[in-house]
Amino acid sequence: MNFDVVWSPRAVDQLIALDEYIAVAASPEIAARYTDAVADYCLSLSTFPRRGTRRDDIRPGLRVTNYRKRTVIAFAVDDEARRLAILGVFHGGQDYETALGEHANDTGRDYT
Repeated sequence: MNFDVVWSPRAVDQLIALDEYIAVAASPEIAARYTDAVADYCLSLSTFPRRGTRRDDIRPGLRVTNYRKRTVIAFAVDDEARRLAILGVFHGGQDYETALGEHANDTGRDYT
């Protein structure tokens, strides 16, 4: 059985910002292809939610994985609710450890 994938408002904002950045740096078409692929990858976590690396050192239950070695996807898994929350999408070496450590109470469980 698959997990439901939900996005935190912060992760949605980050994906939009990434799209805008790539659209200016390259083209809107390239931006759309890349961010759509990132979103599809996040949705694919529903079938195997234990991908990535546990990062309990940053916050309990946090997992991170990479998309094409340039984008870090941070997420948390709630086994009881069968929900996977995308907590952040960090691109190009952004400091996800500090950003997620500052929001330790943001579990993603309230996002629908």
